[in-house]
Amino acid sequence: MFGIISHKLVASTAGGSPGQPILRAAVLAMMSNYSTATKQIMVREALNSALDEEMAADPTVFLMGEEVGEYEGAYKVSKGLLRKYGPQRVVDTPITEAIDHIINSAAKTNYMSAGNINVPIVFRGPNGPAAGVGAQHSQISSHWYSSCPGLKVLAPYSSEDARGLLKTAIRDPDPVVFLENELLYGESFPVSDEVLDSSFCLPIGKAKIEKEGKDVTITAFSRMVGYALKAAEILEKEDLEAEVINLRSIRPLDRSLINNSVRKTNRLVTVEEGFPQHGVGAEICASVVEENFNYLDAPVERISGADAPMPYAANLERLALPQVEDVVRAARRACYRSVPTATTA
Repeated sequence: MFGIISHKLVASTAGGSPGQPILRAAVLAMMSNYSTATKQIMVREALNSALDEEMAADPTVFLMGEEVGEYEGAYKVSKGLLRKYGPQRVVDTPITEAIDHIINSAAKTNYMSAGNINVPIVFRGPNGPAAGVGAQHSQISSHWYSSCPGLKVLAPYSSEDARGLLKTAIRDPDPVVFLENELLYGESFPVSDEVLDSSFCLPIGKAKIEKEGKDVTITAFSRMVGYALKAAEILEKEDLEAEVINLRSIRPLDRSLINNSVRKTNRLVTVEEGFPQHGVGAEICASVVEENFNYLDAPVERISGADAPMPYAANLERLALPQVEDVVRAARRACYRSVPTATTA
């Protein structure tokens, strides 16, 4: 389910369906991408603290969505907020899957009002496959929302991402779709005192190089960043240095950082859990080929979920999703360390 945050509204959603809303408000202050970690916090704790601090700082920020109040959120992201801010600012709503309000109302109001009306709202909630929940609760909607002008689309990976990007989204004057991964809520990541400071924010539209390398560029977002980093560790043992880019922002994309990386490594592998057709990886591949064709020393490689509804059976579910070994094989192909699949068929 999505939650909604707004001015400032933050909408929240509990399940994994594409249109469920979470409200938000949005952005500004920008701090360093890199910091020295001093503490471990879970992603859900990072999100909760970001919501709490922004609601404390601005009385016009409120939260509404399915189960966000009495139940404290399906994944406890809104834990303690109803007790602290009361039912006027933390509002339980019926389940809603109205994507029309995001695509046709929130995204287009600023343009259709000639810039006179802003829609400072955040739609936040689980996105992407969980585990054993079948096709209807395994949607990944990053490519749907990111194809719509007027929306900003964010997909955090770590606790630092979750905290910094959500605070920025809540302060932003425009509608933001904030896509969290259900399987990351309970993951702990190291954070620094800088990240825990109430002024900490991360800029929209800026990716982060999680690992530097010179042989192949790997782009990923959300949970797939962890897979890319594991793949890079394996490749390093084979004397291949992969540069791993955490996209953070899906719309706008940090095309400059991606382009600069590809011009250095001359190779590209994109990784995502979504469907291959019209996906985020497809957009990145097209952009890189358009702008960096003369720099490429190998065909671009695209790793994605299967082009089929998500199976329920665990063994088939695994086959339908990218695995670390898929990323490793793609990087090897790009670096001509293995025979291309097409020639072995």
